[in-house]
This record gives sequence, C-alpha cells and structure tokens, in this order.
Amino acid sequence: MIYDIIGDIHGQADKLQGLLSQLGYQHDGTSHIAPPNHMAIFVGDLIDRGQLQLETLSIVFDMLDNHQALAVMGNHEYNAIGYASTDQAGKQIYTPTPRQNEVHRAFLDAVGEGSPRHRYWLSRFFELPLWLEFDAFIVVHACYDARAIQALTPHLYNGRLSQNNFEKLPKETHHHILKLLAGLQTTLPNDIYIKDSMGHLRQDIRIRWWENDLKQPIVKLSAASNCDISDLPDDLVCPIDFYLSTTKPIIIGHYWLTGEPLPLSSQVVCTDYSAGKDGYLTAYQFDTDNPTISLNNFVQFIG
Repeated sequence: MIYDIIGDIHGQADKLQGLLSQLGYQHDGTSHIAPPNHMAIFVGDLIDRGQLQLETLSIVFDMLDNHQALAVMGNHEYNAIGYASTDQAGKQIYTPTPRQNEVHRAFLDAVGEGSPRHRYWLSRFFELPLWLEFDAFIVVHACYDARAIQALTPHLYNGRLSQNNFEKLPKETHHHILKLLAGLQTTLPNDIYIKDSMGHLRQDIRIRWWENDLKQPIVKLSAASNCDISDLPDDLVCPIDFYLSTTKPIIIGHYWLTGEPLPLSSQVVCTDYSAGKDGYLTAYQFDTDNPTISLNNFVQFIG
C-alpha cells in the first residue's frame, strides 16, 4: 500500500488539485479517487492564509467521506475550535496572539464568523484524530511525544477530541495537544525575545525534536524558520521536555520548510514546504512494502 501523505495546504485549493492530479487522483463527480493501491493522508493545517478556504475543505472532506483519504488535525484546525469555544466560566479557551488573529481571519471571512457554515466546519474538525499510527509508520502534525500521547489518551475517543466535552478539558490537556500539533517548544528567559516574520515578538521557540542531542544550545535546535534568531546567545541552553518511545518512521508537516525536499532524519520526514505562502505543496509517498525513508519518495506540485 502506498500512502500519499500531503503537507499543509492552508487554503491553497488550486495547488491541492494540481498535486492530486500529479499523483494520479481523478474526480468521479463525488470526490477525487485514489489510484489503485493508494490512499491520501492529509497532515492538517487545511485552513488559514489562502483565498480558497471552502474549496480546500470541500476537496479534503469529500475524499474523507468517500473513503479515499485520511487526515489528522493541525494546529490551525485546533486553534479554530478553541477560538470559537468558551470554558465553563465563559472564558475563551484559545486566546490568539495578534499574529494568529491576523492569520485566522481568512478562514473566518470565508465561513462567516458565528454562522451555521462556521459551526458546521468546526464540527467536522472534531472528526480529525490528533495522530494516526499504523503498523509501519506514524502521522502527526508537528511532534510525536510519548508522554503527551499517554496523558491525552483518556480524554480522547479513537484519538479524537469530543465536541461534547471539549469545553471541560483540563488546561494541562490543551498543553499536551499543542505539543503534538504546534510542536515541541521551550520558553526563552524573561529578557530574551525573538521576532517572527510578521514583526511580532515572542518568547516561545520551536525545537527540532528529531535531533539526536537535545542538550545543544537553542540556536542549533531552533526550528523557528519564520523567526529571526540572530540575536540569541550562542551558548543559551533551555530545558526541553520530550520523550520519543518509537522507532517507526514519523511523517509530519507544520515547519514551513523551503528548498529541495529532504528527510529531517533517518526517522522523520516533513511534508510542509510552505505551500501556504509561495512554496510548493508537497507529498511523501510512504510504501508499506518498502518502508525505508527515501529522498526519492517526495512529490511536489510545481504548477
């Protein structure tokens, strides 16, 4: 079986249609249909940024409903749910930063904030599991952390969040979710900040959790591709809470990579090559009959 694992789309339905066609998927009037012995898997972040939000969602969920694809939740789908939800005290569960507010506006404008269409798509997002684990490999949006998964499992139903219980989840549960969907992060000391590509200051920094040595200085472990880390001290070391308990290949998205697609390590492959900006929508074809990670398994839609 060949799984066509497709990276972050971010509302770029034209790129998605192009990549599916390039991979041999054909539309039968209901959805795109996978070639024989293939199935698509979407790594999440279907929404935000692009101008074709609803078209993207329709393509993906038509394929899910027609059993031609699987998908996991990305941090943007999770943020959309939290943005629209309040806890038992009436407080918004997810408080977006100015940058996140700006990015999420494309989705809210497309669905109409608070509309029946908005509520419909939020309910569909709850259908997306936080990760998928097969005999041969794992798909998760940003980071596979064994302790986070162990803590989350009692709060999930078949790996999915419950729409009925979402507002009752403990705060710590959301922390574990964000580790899987937003990536392993550490917090910089109080007097140190970095600036992201939209000019916003932040103290949290993404970590390259797939590295063998997580005790290196932060400048060597940073996965903050859209941030300026040039002012970070060369010898700054921060505590990192992470535990990887599997040797299976792990396929992720999330990290806004550029250039020629390459495996991140002998175990980890990223499929996000910045399609949400001016990059190429990318797939990794995982062949269960030949599971060794290979450079030759990447497919990009150049357009």
